[in-house]
Amino acid sequence: METLIWGGGVISLLGLLGVLSCVFTVSRAKRKNLSDEELRAALKSVLPRNLGALLLSVLGLMLIMVGLFLR
Repeated sequence: METLIWGGGVISLLGLLGVLSCVFTVSRAKRKNLSDEELRAALKSVLPRNLGALLLSVLGLMLIMVGLFLR
């Protein structure tokens, strides 16, 4: 069961790193003073990565909870 907890922690950290990379990508795009359409295109390209990273974080937290319940 400890492998579930540690594995879930690693997966959650990977998801958190993905969310942080999305934040940095969007902040870089905003600093470039892009036009409205270019900024929307940049945000549209980040959205799937952001949702995937959030999914990884949630799955990791679920694995942690399952490992704690089965412990």
